[in-house]
Amino acid sequence: MRAGLLGRKLGHSFSPQIHARLGDYRYELFEVEPDALDAFMRGDRFDAMNVTIPYKKDVIPYCTELSDAARAIGSVNTIVRRPDGTLFGDNTDAAGFTAMLRRLRIDPKGKKALVLGSGGASLTVRHVLKALGAEVVVISRSGEDNYENLDRHADARILVNTTPVGMYPNNGAAALSLAHFPRLEGVLDLIYNPARTALILDAMDRGIPALGGLTMLVEQARAAAERFTGTQIDPACSEEIRRSLQGETENIILIGMPGSGKTTLGQMIAEQTGRRFADSDELIVERAGMSIPEYFSTHSEAEFRALETQCIAELGKQSSLVIATGGGCVTRPENRNLLKQNGALFFIQRALDKLPTDGRPLSQANPLEELYRKRLPLYRSFADAEIDNDGAPETAAARILEVYHETVGR
Repeated sequence: MRAGLLGRKLGHSFSPQIHARLGDYRYELFEVEPDALDAFMRGDRFDAMNVTIPYKKDVIPYCTELSDAARAIGSVNTIVRRPDGTLFGDNTDAAGFTAMLRRLRIDPKGKKALVLGSGGASLTVRHVLKALGAEVVVISRSGEDNYENLDRHADARILVNTTPVGMYPNNGAAALSLAHFPRLEGVLDLIYNPARTALILDAMDRGIPALGGLTMLVEQARAAAERFTGTQIDPACSEEIRRSLQGETENIILIGMPGSGKTTLGQMIAEQTGRRFADSDELIVERAGMSIPEYFSTHSEAEFRALETQCIAELGKQSSLVIATGGGCVTRPENRNLLKQNGALFFIQRALDKLPTDGRPLSQANPLEELYRKRLPLYRSFADAEIDNDGAPETAAARILEVYHETVGR
């Protein structure tokens, strides 16, 4: 069977990895521009497929028949070619979004829910929320309820983003600030890459339960695979796949004082896990065209930190890396979310008398005790866990992986 995913830009997609775990069929990415959609839909390149942005409504006219769910919602994300060659359109996104609500333990009944966006995914979300008794308000750029009059919805309890704002590679953007909504009980973002969008990180910082779209992606894929193959798939496998995929794709990020062993540990972990190792200082050297001591001899620390943030932004939006950072990256607050959007952060602790200072301009210019005292609260505010590296590096590396697998994918 020839299956796949239809969309316009699919470089961010995890769907092939998910479907490889769901069934024995080939799964391709079909990147199609709008002017080529008609020819693609009338062609024969697929036997079954999923549909994503921006075509969930556009494919409906090509379907000879729709499921009750797809007809009621007005959006199709799953298509199966029947033996006579006609196309059957279905919607498994509803099951995926319901799984998100269930995982976040949100009961929408009687609560105002804001849905950002008005596309195909929005139709599904609205359908599910209304069926569960929510008062649904759609926020769009030009509708009656828009981003200019958000103050009228300060009583919202649930917020769902169905737009692509903040999706890879345009990480870091958010359609709005959650400061407008002091009564929120839950924030859901259908985007799954990055793992934590700016919207999700905003919610986390405010103590609001929040969830990205990986749960929905996996559950709708499981339901779609059942349609593709005509067989039942154990619902429990969705959680297993989600945890496995999150564990494979989230970055392992090491922060700590200069000389604390981040590079040694990072290279060791990368070799053990088959991941690519990246060092933000090495990327800085590459971008600057000179060594870091040379850079400091001709540039200010502020200029260095700005370049460092650019490099961290480039690394932080990628997946499945082991990243060693410079000791001072924590001095710029914006670096925290650039790293946390796709990774778990480990603060590497090492006794000060074991920290080398050769080739480290700031370590040489400032007493280590003073530098450590200033940075310690910053390291702890960034980190998800602290790891002692006063013993054998193998021990510290093993502990990092142990904590990573215990926490990532919960």
